Amino acid sequence: MFSLDLTSRAPIYEQLYNNVVRLISAGVLKPEDKLPPVRTLACELSVNPNTVSKAYKLLEQDGYICSAVGKGSFIAPGIKSLDAEKRIARDKLIAALNNAKKLGLSREEAQKIINEEYGR
Repeated sequence: MFSLDLTSRAPIYEQLYNNVVRLISAGVLKPEDKLPPVRTLACELSVNPNTVSKAYKLLEQDGYICSAVGKGSFIAPGIKSLDAEKRIARDKLIAALNNAKKLGLSREEAQKIINEEYGR
């Protein structure tokens, strides 16, 4: 279900995070589905349990999952696949805007591009 690219420069916890979000977006993981326990998933993927725990914590902070002590981690009850897709698009847009800002693109230039794209 989860796939990691050990040759990728992306951290493993980030890949795992993206896997869960992608599976929610695709409708494979549905609200209230139980995720594998941290240690079980770490064993299956041959990674450190702290790596899985970090991904789960970020997923919980971002509202994709909720955890209950002694019960495990579950896909958040109200999340819909469209919500997950919108969040992915938003995160990519923010990353692109941050990169553009570093490279000297002005706010006005960025706004013009956004307005042009939404005007189509």
